[in-house]
Amino acid sequence: MKEVLEPIINELANFSVKIVIAVLIIVIGLRVVKFVMKKIKKGKGFNKLEKSTQTFIYSILNILLKGLVFLTAITEVGIPMTSVIAVLGSAGLALGLALQGGLSNIAGGVMIMLFKPFKVGDFIDTNSYSGTVKEINIFNTVLTTYDNKKIIMPNGDLSNSVVVNSTAMKNRLLDITVSVDYKSSIEDVKNILLKIAKDCKYRVKDEDILVALKEHGSSSLNFTFRIWVLKEDYWTAKFELLEMIKNTLDENGISIPYPKLDVNITK
Repeated sequence: MKEVLEPIINELANFSVKIVIAVLIIVIGLRVVKFVMKKIKKGKGFNKLEKSTQTFIYSILNILLKGLVFLTAITEVGIPMTSVIAVLGSAGLALGLALQGGLSNIAGGVMIMLFKPFKVGDFIDTNSYSGTVKEINIFNTVLTTYDNKKIIMPNGDLSNSVVVNSTAMKNRLLDITVSVDYKSSIEDVKNILLKIAKDCKYRVKDEDILVALKEHGSSSLNFTFRIWVLKEDYWTAKFELLEMIKNTLDENGISIPYPKLDVNITK
């Protein structure tokens, strides 16, 4: 009985040691990966890359290094690398068929990095959402909305949808429709709006100004007010101009009409 049990006990002891070593490899390895990734993130060469490229490369390296740690732990247990590769190959094929969406997200991430329709820091609009790009990872892109909500969009969907990049260009056209009463003088309104446009501190000086009568509305004369501003000044300029236009028109006795409804009661 002793002769039968002794080899089994020895094998169990050896296997237990291998398991302990494998666990230590995983624990220490993940800490080393975390340390290495921090060093890479703080590296001068890494920080010279575009922000979107940084987040994409960071996510790939993080996955690869962690995968290497687990592969090392598996081989330490005694499983041959050839067997691991064969299993991974079969599992990869099965997962590839089952998780086609995941593969399309990886392909979408690669397409985004190659063609760069947007980068980290850009404000984009998609078919469903809009926000500022914070991260471009291997599987998804992270947006934050103006009210600080976090949106995680799969790269596959994002690369196949229409994306409007509002901050791709240096300057943006600020277009405001100004409605005034039909009794107002067209020339007076144009002169007032033109002065506001010229005095606007956010206006790009070497770009054209457009102030013109746009249309005869159902209850108002509608003017187009257009100036060019830097993309980062767009919303600040728009809010200030809307307030300035209203106050200046009031000061000059020009009213902004609003819909009215006359109700006649008959007996």
